Amino acid sequence: MARLTNVGFRLFEIFFNTYGELRKDYLNNLKSILDSSGSAVKSIHPFTSGFESMMFFSDYDSRFTDSLDFYRKYFEAAGRLGAEILVLHGQRDYLYSTLSEEEYFERYALLFEAGRRCGIQVAQENVNRFRSEDPGFIRRMREYLGESCCFVFDIKQAVRAGKDPFEMCSAMGDRLVHIHLNDNNGKSDCLLPGDGTMDYARLMKLLDEFGYSGDFIIEVYRKSFPNLDHLLDSRHFVEQLVK
Repeated sequence: MARLTNVGFRLFEIFFNTYGELRKDYLNNLKSILDSSGSAVKSIHPFTSGFESMMFFSDYDSRFTDSLDFYRKYFEAAGRLGAEILVLHGQRDYLYSTLSEEEYFERYALLFEAGRRCGIQVAQENVNRFRSEDPGFIRRMREYLGESCCFVFDIKQAVRAGKDPFEMCSAMGDRLVHIHLNDNNGKSDCLLPGDGTMDYARLMKLLDEFGYSGDFIIEVYRKSFPNLDHLLDSRHFVEQLVK
């Protein structure tokens, strides 16, 4: 992180990779780096994202309760860093699940409320191979829960799922609170913003229509850029896009 703050990045999403990174000493070190550079954390991403099907969306009630307690550790970590959002993946392999949509919505609502009590928004992300990959599901979730839900829009995840990213963004509507920016073309679904064919002008127009006021985070993988200069070029592209 210090390397990124040294070249001018100021807003971050933290992807926790292990339980030890939720320790106070680790978090305090991160906070020190952030504070010394005038930087901030907007959102956090649990290392248990891949287990959320089992933790929250199975038919084992006591595991749900225990998992809710465990996620309070993430809420506490987010609060310590000054973050506002926890990114939720939700249920994978949903085609084989006996859990109804309404049951999913109700489980999520309990998570959302637990986060709210800690000052954190639990935001459902659209994720390939997860229940949230379908814009129709996202739209029904928003209609069912109203203000008791919020969303993270990730362009590459919509593309990977074979869905129209603009349809996904529209489904989230005015409950969209956070955006993962990336780009794509016919060969790759995860490029730095500005390196592909994404119609960002259309996206920005759509966001204006429902008054989006959240932030934009460049989210790609390390292999998506050859060097730091390439990342800096993309940051400039995004700054021009959102100014």
